[in-house]
Amino acid sequence: MEAWMIAMIVVGVIILIIVIVLICSIRIVSQTDKFIIERLGAYYKTWDTGIHMLIPFFDRVEQVVSMKEQVHDFAPQPVITKDNVTMQIDSVVFFTVTDPKLYTYGVDNPLAAIENLASTTLRNIIGELDLDQTLTSRDIINAKMRSTLDDATDAWGIKVNRVEVKNILPPKDIREAMERQMRAEREKREKILLAEGSKQSSILIAEGNKEASILNAEAEKQVKIKNAEGQAQAILSIKEAEAKGIILVREAEAKGLKAIKDVGADNAVLTLKSYEALAKVADGKATKLIIPSNVSDLTSLANIIKESVTEAPVEEEKTLNTSSEKVSNTQKIEKPKK
Repeated sequence: MEAWMIAMIVVGVIILIIVIVLICSIRIVSQTDKFIIERLGAYYKTWDTGIHMLIPFFDRVEQVVSMKEQVHDFAPQPVITKDNVTMQIDSVVFFTVTDPKLYTYGVDNPLAAIENLASTTLRNIIGELDLDQTLTSRDIINAKMRSTLDDATDAWGIKVNRVEVKNILPPKDIREAMERQMRAEREKREKILLAEGSKQSSILIAEGNKEASILNAEAEKQVKIKNAEGQAQAILSIKEAEAKGIILVREAEAKGLKAIKDVGADNAVLTLKSYEALAKVADGKATKLIIPSNVSDLTSLANIIKESVTEAPVEEEKTLNTSSEKVSNTQKIEKPKK
């Protein structure tokens, strides 16, 4: 093989190696990452998004740092409360990297450092609270932990956005006591609610009975008023009818007397009418009758009645009294009882 061919092969191999090295030295940085570049073992620069070229054998990528918010769930940590109750608490930390250089060179293992710092901070906070406060003060615990971790991680290029207490697990006997307490509290609330319901039901029933009694009394009152008005109206109608009847009777009697006067009745007719009047009187229930000793005096009595027709109605009673005085000599005759 000729020398020039060997030289061409060597040059081709060298060129191929150089191309491969150059291709391997090209780096593409994504939008959410930062590349920490070291040159000859020292920090050189931080690469942002884009295409970059490493100098072979001089530069190297020390670390790729994600700029997205990261979430780390730490294992449960044993803590002791102020009233000496041991419990297990695990927490979740949300953080972002603000300075890739400090994140790379500030602490050896950032995640382990955050976990240890969160554990000690949690123990300090829980040590100032008793059991009941620990169970009901999650917001206070979260705020204190976030503030402490954020201040401590500034030197590491980390921003702690949020810390959440995930689970709080008291000892088994404490949980059983809490369950018994919760059950008793629920039973108490149940009894209170039942008592309140019974009370409201009794009040509503009493109010309904009261309103019903009032309405019944009002209805009875209205019925009595209507009955009284009806009775009064009936009595008034009866009295009016009786008054009209009396007026009609008086008018009829007056017309009868006037008719007798107009026809010029003689003594025989008057005597006959007198006998008829005595028969009607005798037909009553009286046990005693007073008649004149002389029956012929009845004619004079009839004449007196005839003359009284011409007088005013007011003088009628006076005339009858005068006529009764004329029959002074009378005899008392016992009427047999029926």
